[in-house]
Amino acid sequence: MTATELIEFWIARLEAEQARLIETGQDAPAMTSQGRLVRTTGGLHLYEFIVPGEVRLPIDLPVSLIPADDTDTTEGIILRQTGQSLLVQLVDHLGSEVPSGTLVPDQVGLIGTATARLKDILAKPDLYHLGPTERLAALLQMPIGEVETFSANSSVFTTLWSDDRALRRQRLGSLAMDLVRANKRILLLSPGHDDSDELVGMVGRTMKAGGLNPRTWVTRYELPLVSQAAGLDLHELSFEAQMQQFYAKSQGDKATLKQKYDRFRELTPFLAQKDAKQKDLDEVRLLEWRLVTQFRELQVKLAGVDTTLKEFETLPLFQRLAMQTVGKNVESLKQYRTLYQTQMDRLDSEIDVAKGRIQQLVPEAAVPRGQRAECEELKEHLAKLGGTKKVRELLAAEENPNRQAFVQNRRLVVATPTRVATDPLFSRVRFDVLMVDDAPKIPAPSLLAAASLVRERIVVSGDPRDVAAVGQWVMPQKGTRTASETAPVPLA
Repeated sequence: MTATELIEFWIARLEAEQARLIETGQDAPAMTSQGRLVRTTGGLHLYEFIVPGEVRLPIDLPVSLIPADDTDTTEGIILRQTGQSLLVQLVDHLGSEVPSGTLVPDQVGLIGTATARLKDILAKPDLYHLGPTERLAALLQMPIGEVETFSANSSVFTTLWSDDRALRRQRLGSLAMDLVRANKRILLLSPGHDDSDELVGMVGRTMKAGGLNPRTWVTRYELPLVSQAAGLDLHELSFEAQMQQFYAKSQGDKATLKQKYDRFRELTPFLAQKDAKQKDLDEVRLLEWRLVTQFRELQVKLAGVDTTLKEFETLPLFQRLAMQTVGKNVESLKQYRTLYQTQMDRLDSEIDVAKGRIQQLVPEAAVPRGQRAECEELKEHLAKLGGTKKVRELLAAEENPNRQAFVQNRRLVVATPTRVATDPLFSRVRFDVLMVDDAPKIPAPSLLAAASLVRERIVVSGDPRDVAAVGQWVMPQKGTRTASETAPVPLA
């Protein structure tokens, strides 16, 4: 079978399993008791519940929890079951203690979501990548004997078979560090959340030894079950904690931007008013200069008239006759003197009015030291962000951070296969390399869904003997592998 045909086969198997679950009604509610809050990270809460001994639920199964006090129903997923202890990741806080409640599993919905993802892969081939998936599909269809002896080490498909788990993970960690340094985006799958915690610790320790900061490159999808692994704080590497930190920084940056924008809005009309007052002050000062200039010209003329009157009798006759021809005699000069003095008095009063206005405008037009430079700096900063309109849009944007953009900025994403196959976030992100730890323990539909997100390379790791022991890749074909078409199809 090609990858497309294999996906079609598993779609049919999943739909048959979904119909069987609906017919048999296996999503039966289970009573919980002794619920307690283990840890809260961001908007997610990890609770431990005690369930009856006969209840067995797979990991990553979506559930609804109805508290006994009839408060609002909350949603979550199962991360681990150990005996009667159940660790559930919830989206709502129910308090530190939850005496009892009803847990409603939704395995039908889980299989329906996985089936929809596989159908979407076939319906939108341009959005998914089936090149490397073809190599994985060939491995999934091999007889058990051939799988145990099969080995590949190409640029598209690589197998890391070994019965030593520590050695396999060490090789995965070294390969992951090399790929991160090559700027590749990696999706690292592990069968369960306990395995994911161990793998994150090992990969983080390898990166730290190689000079890389794992907090910058690695994210652990979903909440870790333990606080530390391989000497690393897994809380710092969890996706929700990193999102919370990023969100807090984003909110701080937004608050700072809002302060700058508000300050700019405060300074802009203030400085505009000051500029208008400065314009008025310049006009009044120009008027004062003109009045003073006219006043000085009249002073010069008045001084000339006084000098002429004092020296009129001593002037030569010819000069006095010449002055009289233009209307300048003693009487007319006195009239000129009176006219000049009247104009000077009027100008003097106008100058006094202008000076008073100037004294009034000087403090009104004065700008406190540094405020104009502050406004120019804020204006330049807002212009770099796209202008005030863009800043208003940024401030009015929704408070919820972009989870897709954040996960795309991480080079190594560690997750469980069921979450990758059913979480809508993973349908929108793409990776360069898929690395699978303990691949024989992971169901074939989940592997195919994860492989379709990868552009360049798939690295499969595990113990090949587990293929027969676990039976997750069972195919109805001739050879050493035999299985019933009606056998249950697990996703985790």
